[in-house]
Amino acid sequence: MARGRMREASRSFIPLRLNSSGVMPIVFAQSVVVIPGAIAQFMGNQRMRDFADYLAPGTALYFTFEAVLILFFTYFYTSIIFNPVDLAENLKKQSGFIPGVKPGAKTAEYIDDVVSKITLPGAVFLAAVALLPIWISTSLLHVQFNFGGTSLLIVVGVALDTLQQMNQHLLLRKYDGFMKKGRIKFRGRQGAPGSSF
Repeated sequence: MARGRMREASRSFIPLRLNSSGVMPIVFAQSVVVIPGAIAQFMGNQRMRDFADYLAPGTALYFTFEAVLILFFTYFYTSIIFNPVDLAENLKKQSGFIPGVKPGAKTAEYIDDVVSKITLPGAVFLAAVALLPIWISTSLLHVQFNFGGTSLLIVVGVALDTLQQMNQHLLLRKYDGFMKKGRIKFRGRQGAPGSSF
């Protein structure tokens, strides 16, 4: 009875990250926002200094420009590091598919569309995390923070990566011990001796 029973096919998923670009868009955006101030400092031109004052941290133009740059660089960096064509080809090679989507180019288009849709909330989250400490310190409390949103993202990312690596090592040790003990035994055919690992 147990031999004739068919197992239900196992379902799997593609792990697409909401924020696949990490903190790089914030770093790129802050680098671009600093450029007018640096140019004004080197040139000594009064017009450039006035423009740099408009882009000083805490101004409305700074928040708008920084948020737009973070959104842009999030999409830009995600398009560089994530390749839906390779993912679709790997799915096709492993005989995997997305239900309702043809394998190949249609799967790549579908994955690209999904990544584009889930990147927007990730980009908005990055912009909020980057700009919220500056807004709180300049507008509400007038107290300078010693850390920003980028450092929080880095600390949390490193902590999650460390936990994931610890789980992988623990799982690997568990499987190593399981295989060394030799508890897996296979039954041979009638008359044939059983074999074990």
